[in-house]
Amino acid sequence: MSEFDFLYDHKEETTTRFVCFVGKALHRFDLAIMTTTRYYGKKMVIDLQSGRSAVIGPDDLAEEGYLEYAFKLNEEQAQELTEFLSEVIGSIHFTDI
Repeated sequence: MSEFDFLYDHKEETTTRFVCFVGKALHRFDLAIMTTTRYYGKKMVIDLQSGRSAVIGPDDLAEEGYLEYAFKLNEEQAQELTEFLSEVIGSIHFTDI
């Protein structure tokens, strides 16, 4: 077996929500939203069409241009995704304390 310098190697049970919706701009979103104890309570959001992913919390949703950058969306598409994720993401819970 090869030798690697592991920074961590951790397994845990997660909850994953799969959701597909079409916004007013007629852009289809196919998402996997993973809830885990990692990432300080943020959720991992994966765009199943493009393979792009981001760890997202409410602070990221408030950051202008973040979703456009992370998922390569236009402004209208990002606004629709923000509206949906703001209902799903919730608040950050620090689990390391």
